[in-house]
Amino acid sequence: MARMSGSERREQLLDATKAIVVADGFHAVSIEAVARAAGITRPIVYGHFADLGGLLEALVERESRRALSQLPETYDDLLAALTAYLEAVRADPDTWRLVLMPQEGAPRLLHERIAAGRAAVIARLAQTPRPDSNLPDPELCAHMLSAYADEAARLVLQDYDVARILELTRWALARLGA
Repeated sequence: MARMSGSERREQLLDATKAIVVADGFHAVSIEAVARAAGITRPIVYGHFADLGGLLEALVERESRRALSQLPETYDDLLAALTAYLEAVRADPDTWRLVLMPQEGAPRLLHERIAAGRAAVIARLAQTPRPDSNLPDPELCAHMLSAYADEAARLVLQDYDVARILELTRWALARLGA
């Protein structure tokens, strides 16, 4: 078997850590558990991460980047943006489980990254022009749309059909005149 490069090994270790978190929660992550899951020894893990905190921080950073990179760039078409979001969740459910349903014991950094990502989405939504330029409260509307989208994404993670969610969304948007 060919040796892994340093970056390949690092990704393997982060993948192993993510699998442990998804299966058993953050409390189950240890250097020993990660080494065992990756089929290597603890010194190899320590060769890539100084300690458990550094490993978890690297996981949070990677998964935060992944999640944000999967979001649509514009929200001009709300239905298209929601569709893209839900498809991203369906394609990478473990990343989105960490973001949308952080488990007990999740590092503070994860909660901070989630809050920053949500704030960026809400700011973008609040600045997106709407067909009804008389919208009384764009910021509140952005918060409500973000909450709706996140709840729809959580339903996808619970095996609700994306088409079913989008059908209801079309109905609701039509009633709102959007």
